[in-house]
Amino acid sequence: MENDYSNRILFADYLEQCGYRVFPLADEQKILESLADFDPHVLILNLKMPFLDGFSVIEQLRSHPRWASRLAILVVSGYSLVSDKQKAYRSGANAYLTKPMLPAELSSAVAELMKLKSPAQKPIPSSSYAVKASLR
Repeated sequence: MENDYSNRILFADYLEQCGYRVFPLADEQKILESLADFDPHVLILNLKMPFLDGFSVIEQLRSHPRWASRLAILVVSGYSLVSDKQKAYRSGANAYLTKPMLPAELSSAVAELMKLKSPAQKPIPSSSYAVKASLR
């Protein structure tokens, strides 16, 4: 879920070129019904959105019986402070990438997250810039 249209299209196009099926979400207020329709393995989430912040979305998903342990969450954000990353991980994110990033970092992060059996319980350690992870 990326609030910036250009980024949303770029991420989706790139990941589709990598062989993933992608469903771009634009409205964080309808996230539960959108996720139920698509049933993804990985959610790519921005922290800054118009109506809800990404931290609230992560907490909402982690408290939901269907998504608590089976959905991996990759935060892709312009927030680069260590405190933002720590808060995202405490909220339930599995990986964190800071924008701008290389496309290969995004696909790598998604691939790693696809390998996790119970993503909500196994966060991937973050570097200061990127995390290895991927999506299909």
